[in-house]
Amino acid sequence: MTPLLVYHNPRCRKSREAVQWLTEHGIPFEEYRYLERPLSAEQIEKLLDKLVDPIEAVIRTNEKAYKEHYKGLPLTRANIIKMLTEHPRLMQRPIVASPKAAVIARPADKIQTLLDHA
Repeated sequence: MTPLLVYHNPRCRKSREAVQWLTEHGIPFEEYRYLERPLSAEQIEKLLDKLVDPIEAVIRTNEKAYKEHYKGLPLTRANIIKMLTEHPRLMQRPIVASPKAAVIARPADKIQTLLDHA
């Protein structure tokens, strides 16, 4: 099995819960700390292509950067890519991805949905 990829912020409780869920279930994964290595527009595009959730759900609309720079801007694919390249912190977390699909793992047991799509 190809390891899953967890787009992860270790300071986030929900991200840590996803890592713990994967560990407890013996599922191989790799962490991608997107705040340390922001995603390129191309990487975001590929992630959105795989997302099982609505793409609008990938944006953290309660964050200060969203309210200051993007509030009222439609959550179109192009705008989401722009927001996430300019402000990586706006990406919802954790996102767990396989080669074919990705889910926002909130709550962590939503990862099972991803495994069902694999």
